[in-house]
Amino acid sequence: MLLFAAATLFTTSACGGKPIEQPAEASLTVTPSTVNASWESVTETLSVTASCDWGVSSADKNWCTVTPSGGIKGTSALKVSLQPNRTGAERATTLTFRYGGKTLEVPVKQGLNEEDLPKPAPPMEIPEGYELAWNEEFETDGKPSTADWWYETGGGGWGNNEEQVYVAGSKDGEDLAFISDGSLKIQARRIGGTVYSIRMNTKRYWQYGWFEARIKVSDVPGSWPAFWMMPQNFHTWPGDGEIDIMEYAISTQGKDKSSSSIHCNAFNWPAGTQKTHVQPVANAATEYHVYALEWTSEFMKFYIDGKLHLTFQNDGKGYDHWPFDAPFYLKFNMAWGGNMGGKTDVNGLPATYEVDYVRVFKKQ
Repeated sequence: MLLFAAATLFTTSACGGKPIEQPAEASLTVTPSTVNASWESVTETLSVTASCDWGVSSADKNWCTVTPSGGIKGTSALKVSLQPNRTGAERATTLTFRYGGKTLEVPVKQGLNEEDLPKPAPPMEIPEGYELAWNEEFETDGKPSTADWWYETGGGGWGNNEEQVYVAGSKDGEDLAFISDGSLKIQARRIGGTVYSIRMNTKRYWQYGWFEARIKVSDVPGSWPAFWMMPQNFHTWPGDGEIDIMEYAISTQGKDKSSSSIHCNAFNWPAGTQKTHVQPVANAATEYHVYALEWTSEFMKFYIDGKLHLTFQNDGKGYDHWPFDAPFYLKFNMAWGGNMGGKTDVNGLPATYEVDYVRVFKKQ
């Protein structure tokens, strides 16, 4: 009986006394519960109230960072810093708070600067005395049509000491020539320790005409985008001629400077006699510019945004001076390094060269 009474007393004390308090459920609130900011560089302050210690991280630290990375029980201030949005599109990320074994997500959205939106191509202007013969506007997403284009492949750059290897459109599943958002993109990209790129050509060819492309080049050191022409019946260089409508190489020419040139036996760069001209082009890598050639039996005239900057006359001294009475085809390529590409910076890769359109006009 004494043992029973003692046991009963213990049970009463344990179960019938003051109730044992259960730990409170962890809680955390963030005010405001979302971040909506303009495109400029901005810092937003959030108020975090928590019942326990907490941590926070940003899903995209490249443009959205938080300070501090966590806090303790109570109310704390959290600063969310956003970099300027110059992408031309709205962007979003998420802040993830972790507390007491739980998570809370706060969405972050940043607007765009309308001035960064791609400017639409101007209506087609047909040069006086000409009519449209062929054009490619690059409006359909995907790969360039093999009905219109063919690729040269291999390394070395055909005597230019280039460092890239040209491929037929893609390498290891990565497209290096593709159409998206209304333009052709040609990329130089490092894959497995080697830089691969594109050299693509029209299957059509023309003798004389007006040739133009609306282009945005690359400012990555070592990149060498070009828009040029070679003869259909090619046998020797420079004897059969080369027409360079646009070449851009920041490492050797400098930023925002484009060149046009012709090469033949009498005038070529190994001899230092090429006919060439370097022309300033403002914002060459961030804005589109129109590069054009007017080619007749008497002259070649090179234009940038409608401004004439180089004229090469047929002096009538024969094939060595003028091998340009023959059909030529158009070429787009992105070299890497080499004689004109110069010093390279692989940390800048991939380098992208964009073509909004290419058009060919013939005399009426």
